[in-house]
Amino acid sequence: MLTVFTSLVSCGIYNFTGGNVGTAVTFQVNYFQNYATQSPGSTFEPGMDRDFTLALQDRILNQSSLDLTPSNGDLVYEGEIVEYRISPMSATAQQTAAQNRLSIGIAVRFYNKTKEDADFERRFSFFYDYPANAQLSSVKSEAHEIIFERITQDIFNESLADW
Repeated sequence: MLTVFTSLVSCGIYNFTGGNVGTAVTFQVNYFQNYATQSPGSTFEPGMDRDFTLALQDRILNQSSLDLTPSNGDLVYEGEIVEYRISPMSATAQQTAAQNRLSIGIAVRFYNKTKEDADFERRFSFFYDYPANAQLSSVKSEAHEIIFERITQDIFNESLADW
């Protein structure tokens, strides 16, 4: 038992989901504005800015011991939605799309006031493939959930999982 405790202490302050919060106590997630239409081929999806901001807040709350604060957080997440694109992925013998791909890209800036060398600015993206004969509206909820789950986990790992 002492060996396990010593191992955990020597690695820093970790919780059992893997996040190293160091001396940070609070975090804030600034509203992620939707600028997807500024990227050629991207479209605007209403409400996605709110949904993504909440998904990132939930991820950090659920996987760390940090408290959410509206301002002056020890850790600050901010950025923009920079891509929301639907692209054909594979063709049928009749030269029509057999599958479409929804891609979402998020530009993220992370600031750690307790450890400045941990700051970063990076783009995260993921996709969801669906049958071309399906309307996006019929798969959108599932697609957003899967894409947000992956992107928020990647952001969490990049910012707090520095083993």
